[in-house]
Amino acid sequence: MKFTIERANLLKTLSHVQSIVEKRNTIPVLSNVKIEAMEDGISFKATDMDTEITEIVDAKTIETGATTAPAHMLYDIVRKLSDGAEVEITFPDEKGQLTIASGRSKFALSTIGVEDFPVISGDQLPVNFSMAKEELKDVIDRTKFAVSTEETRYYLNGIYVHAKNEGETKVLRVVATDGHRLACVESPLPQGAEDMNGVIIPRKTVGEARKLLDDTSAENIAISLSENKIRFVMDDITLTSKLIDGTYPDYERVIPTDNDKVLEVGVKPLAEAVDRVSVVAERTRAIKVMTAPNHITIVTSSPDLGSAQEEVEAKYNSEPLEIGYNFRYLLDILTEVKGDNVKISFADGSSPSVIHDTSDSSAIYVLMPMRV
Repeated sequence: MKFTIERANLLKTLSHVQSIVEKRNTIPVLSNVKIEAMEDGISFKATDMDTEITEIVDAKTIETGATTAPAHMLYDIVRKLSDGAEVEITFPDEKGQLTIASGRSKFALSTIGVEDFPVISGDQLPVNFSMAKEELKDVIDRTKFAVSTEETRYYLNGIYVHAKNEGETKVLRVVATDGHRLACVESPLPQGAEDMNGVIIPRKTVGEARKLLDDTSAENIAISLSENKIRFVMDDITLTSKLIDGTYPDYERVIPTDNDKVLEVGVKPLAEAVDRVSVVAERTRAIKVMTAPNHITIVTSSPDLGSAQEEVEAKYNSEPLEIGYNFRYLLDILTEVKGDNVKISFADGSSPSVIHDTSDSSAIYVLMPMRV
């Protein structure tokens, strides 16, 4: 195997594939990236046995062949080479190693044969549809912050995606919750997704797909599904992942439908006020919101640090109430609101609050109160 490639193209590809590779592996080959020189390009593949990425990049192939080499080390080497450099990669050299040469720099890395490299892709995925890149980025951004990191409830460690009938309209609904907050957004149901079952896409896969969306020039992303796998195809990048094998809870039961006390407030003033008082609330993360007819007051206090208070103009026509929140959870939601105002509805100070973006009815957020 021998090829030459521009350093910038190689670095971009390696940044994608090494991101899949775990830092610590009990199986040595999982620390490696599979490199295959073909007549029409170079294929780079990495996997952690749950997720697999393949990317094909243009290069000048001198001799075809394949091997695997340490992914993170290869990425670090290329990252430190000079901008604009040409890189020549050869395997095997006289010692049976992979050689990376550029200018006056030369490196030799140990390899593992491709016959030991596992493959998780290749299955038939019967459900196929495509989504506009910006639409996919949007539904991911507005839900992924609420994905749980608690391993004991593994079925919450991803976003739940399913087709849903909303009256006469069919929508694609994307949901995430960690038990403290819930994000639920809708998108027009893509053609071909009508028969999809509900699937839970793992947190890591969601994060990797989101990073790739920023780097791809593809306007539409091809998505394929089976009962246990999902595949994203964008230009020359294919990301395949196992799905979480579990039953997602009935999230609709935790969305209040009878919260009758409604507060309307500007997103930016509210977020800025919460951010300022959070300086004092950094340890406890607890803030208290107190409603009044024309404003809300946000307060927090700490025995060690002191106290903070902010007043924000708002519309509110019900009896006053006090409710505590984790300021970080509230800010996470406000960050994803597109419009200028939000409506927050309450039942009382100890029940979940529902947050609506006044400019976008396709998104709804639920925030559990915090005892302050």
